[in-house]
Amino acid sequence: MSTYDGKKIVITGGSSGIGLTAARLFADGGARVLITGRTRSTLDAALEQLGDKAVAVRSDAANLKDIEALADTVAEHFGGVDALFVNAGVTASAPFDSTTEEMYDALFGINTKGPYFTVQALAPLLHEGSGVVLTTSVVNVLGLDALSVYSASKAALRSMTRTLARELLPRKVRVNAVSPGPIDTGVLDRSLPADVVETMKDTYRSTNPMQRLGMSEEVAAAVAYLAFGATFSTGTEFPVDGGASQL
Repeated sequence: MSTYDGKKIVITGGSSGIGLTAARLFADGGARVLITGRTRSTLDAALEQLGDKAVAVRSDAANLKDIEALADTVAEHFGGVDALFVNAGVTASAPFDSTTEEMYDALFGINTKGPYFTVQALAPLLHEGSGVVLTTSVVNVLGLDALSVYSASKAALRSMTRTLARELLPRKVRVNAVSPGPIDTGVLDRSLPADVVETMKDTYRSTNPMQRLGMSEEVAAAVAYLAFGATFSTGTEFPVDGGASQL
């Protein structure tokens, strides 16, 4: 019997990066997985990796109508859910004095409002004993240049982890957060010139206590533990950051 045989798992932002790696871990372990993303082509590419145990749904993580429709789709495909990984999010940087209202609203809409209403919409489908995992970030406890809004959106999500954990206790549902640090997901390589990417990676490595970048598989393993293994933990945040937030 595989580790996750019979389990039904929803992952928002599951078409690439950490979300896709987590989806692959669960699908390889026998689970049925439903992933979301905003781009159909990226979702289709993810499905090719995940196989016939996966369902891919185009859904905007900040759009309440999409979130409501997602709950209906999950109910149709799965009925109930054993784990919910709320991973969809975006990052953007700008100095404090040039941050715009549009950037502020976009970051809080996707990183904070979206997760809140996603959990609200899917909570009725969560089985007793199930786990919710939210993706926060190491920057929610660090003061880094040009990341004031992104950091604040993730700090709000950290607070939300505690309050949702309290509110869902009567349903016997656990809520925890995974907090990634510098993780090599391939996003930088796809979006920036090679020389710029290497300079950034060298900086991340040199300033990290473990002197390296993390791998998305390491974050996925933490997500799996919080979703299924951490049966006496709720309201917590699990850093996967090479010690950056602790040392």
